[in-house]
Amino acid sequence: MLWPMIAIVLGFCGIAVLGVLAMRVFTEVRRLARQVDTASRRISRAAEDLERAAAPLASQASQTLRSK
Repeated sequence: MLWPMIAIVLGFCGIAVLGVLAMRVFTEVRRLARQVDTASRRISRAAEDLERAAAPLASQASQTLRSK
């Protein structure tokens, strides 16, 4: 009777450990998703800034090419 009880306790402990690890993975995935979202927003803003900054330069380049 001792061995089946030990097996049940070890099984329960194993499932508990797996549950704790699953929660840790879940929280890290949420944190990573937030960081990816922040990075993508920053990249989007940088691309918009670059586009705004390049517009006058492109205009000047086109005027220079037309005058030649």
